[in-house]
Amino acid sequence: MTKAAKGDTVKVHYRGTLEDGSEFDSSHDRGPLTVTVGGGEVIPGFDQALEGMAPGDSKTVTVESGDAYGEHQPEMVQKIERARIPGEIELQVGGVLQATAPDGQVVRLTVTEFDDETVTLDANHPLAGNDLTFDLQLVEIV
Repeated sequence: MTKAAKGDTVKVHYRGTLEDGSEFDSSHDRGPLTVTVGGGEVIPGFDQALEGMAPGDSKTVTVESGDAYGEHQPEMVQKIERARIPGEIELQVGGVLQATAPDGQVVRLTVTEFDDETVTLDANHPLAGNDLTFDLQLVEIV
């Protein structure tokens, strides 16, 4: 049976969970994900787990935070004056704002707390600092 190798395009179903068992993503409600093995289209640990799988194979892998979205970096959390946020923007904890970095890149900022004077924004990826577990099922090698 043919096994997935670097450069192969595959279709894979997955379910991603955190250490507490809560699900953060799944392909089961929208169809399998199509990726090129070794193509850097998904986080490294997920990508590496696909290599060697054959259609119909299933496996569970845990990807440490360093091979996923990295460690949570405290320096990427900043408290700013509330007045710097346009008044028409309704703030809520967990809400996501977008800003443009000096290099022109769009940055997602999660509101972690706010009051009338200040807003605390976190530029870390929401899954940074988490080990991620994926239940994978290789559907086909395209």
